[in-house]
Parts: sequence; C-alpha cells; structure tokens
Amino acid sequence: MIDHVRDLASVHEATDRLLAVVATLDNADVTEPSRLPGWSRGHVLAHLARNADALVNVLAGRPMYVSAEARDADIARDAPRGLREQIDDVRESAERFRRTGAEDADWSRTVELRNGVLDTAANVPFRRWIEVELHHVDLGIGYDLEDLSEEFTQREINFLANRFRDHPGLPPLLIKQDDGRMLSTGAVQALSLKEIEDGAVPPLGIVVRGRQADLLGWLAGRRDGSALGVDRGTLPALPPL
Repeated sequence: MIDHVRDLASVHEATDRLLAVVATLDNADVTEPSRLPGWSRGHVLAHLARNADALVNVLAGRPMYVSAEARDADIARDAPRGLREQIDDVRESAERFRRTGAEDADWSRTVELRNGVLDTAANVPFRRWIEVELHHVDLGIGYDLEDLSEEFTQREINFLANRFRDHPGLPPLLIKQDDGRMLSTGAVQALSLKEIEDGAVPPLGIVVRGRQADLLGWLAGRRDGSALGVDRGTLPALPPL
C-alpha cells in the first residue's frame, strides 16, 4: 500500500540532506562535471528544481512539461547559475511541491507524466523521492548508492523491475539479491510470484545476482553491472529509462 503522506515526508528529509551538503560547495564546484555524462552539477541542480515544478503541474492536472525541448532549454538556461541561486531554487521549488502535496486531493486519481505515462497520484511523491535521492548520488559529492536507505533501495529496485516487465527489448531475467529476495522481469514473465518464492527458476531466463546497491545501480543506469554475477547467459543491455 502506497503511503503518499509518508513519502512526502521522505522527500522533504531527502531534500534537506541534499541541500545541507550542497551548501558546503562553492561556485566553482557547481560548474564541475557531475556523474551524468554531459551534465555539470549545475545541470543536476537545475533539473531537480524544474522537476519539482513539473510534478506540481502533474498533481494540478497540467502537462508535466510544455515540451521536451522546453524542458531541456530550461535546464540549460539554469545550469550556469551560482551556488546561492541554485540552492534557493531547489529549496523554493521543493516547498512548492510540498505545499501542493499537503492539499486535500483524490490521491487515487490517474495522472499523466512525461511521454504519456499514466500513474496514480499517490505514486508521485515516491517518483519525486527517486529524483532527489538518485540525483544526490549523481552530484558526486560524497553520497553514494550504498548510503541510500534499505527501504528506498528496495522500493526503487521493485519499481524498476516492474518498469522493465514484459519489455520486448529485454530477455527474461531473474534478479536475485544477496539477502535472498528475488524478482522476475523482462520480455516473458516465466515465473509467478509463488514460483519465485518456492525457489523455481525460469527454463530460459538469465539470472542476475548481487548486492542491493549494485543491482539498483545497474537497473537505474548508474553502474555498468560489472560487480554483478550472471548465470545462464550474459548481462543484457537495459532499455533506456
């Protein structure tokens, strides 16, 4: 059961953690490359601010972005700003998202995100939590996947496995975490949840196994998967997120 109120609180806490560390940087640090190819830290911070406003649009029933081109242009425009402007924008946009989330609303309603993706409103706070946590890692300022909470990491692994479910560009996969938990994803759902829990393995599936942080890094496009073990095949390339 999704608890959007709890997720909104988690978003607020994650944003405070990010801003506390970003405040220790200087203007030169913001211009340095992030861990995302082609993006400086300023690009990441600008994206975080504009994403908060975009999700306010989603919850208000408006288009998330005017267009893909406008989204990219806004990030490029805001990326070169100084540290103080970046911090103020991230904080103020986060507050706009928090206030919108605190309004009385039907959280079971369907909302539309980018590229026509539909979801329930109650899932939007978790989507924002994902943005804040993973982009905190992307800043490359001492916060890594291993620093994420176990709850967040597991939920994001589950979220991404579900996102890739039945994807025609991905073979059947059985994802095995080092704590024993397993998930099935890919083009063909060879297993039911009960079969996974009973320890069955798909007759044609590739088994990918590893630590929680490494699995998340691979699924989220933050690590190349070299730390993972692979049985009955080779590690496939994941479709774009």
